[in-house]
Amino acid sequence: MCRNIVPLNNLKPAATDQECQDAAVQFVRKISGSNAPSRANHAVFDRAVAEIAEATRRLLDDLVTSAPPKNREQEAAKRQARSAERYEAIRVYQEEKRAARAAG
Repeated sequence: MCRNIVPLNNLKPAATDQECQDAAVQFVRKISGSNAPSRANHAVFDRAVAEIAEATRRLLDDLVTSAPPKNREQEAAKRQARSAERYEAIRVYQEEKRAARAAG
């Protein structure tokens, strides 16, 4: 899954239409393999984003849960901590790789 797409269900306050749109853009970028479509594909790209944003909005509106709503700030802090751990692991790996090359 694309790491830029964040879970939008069961948040307080509820997910906005802009958040649904942003998630749809990230999804279409990931699926198409393109950050910016060519002029020939721009209309198709935009249509896909609009359709996915609409489907996302309907999904979020229709989901039912008995779990208490999630706090946005706490969820963001969790994502940032996971990201920091990932990048630290990458940094350590790269340092070890450089050291092995220098020793060999």
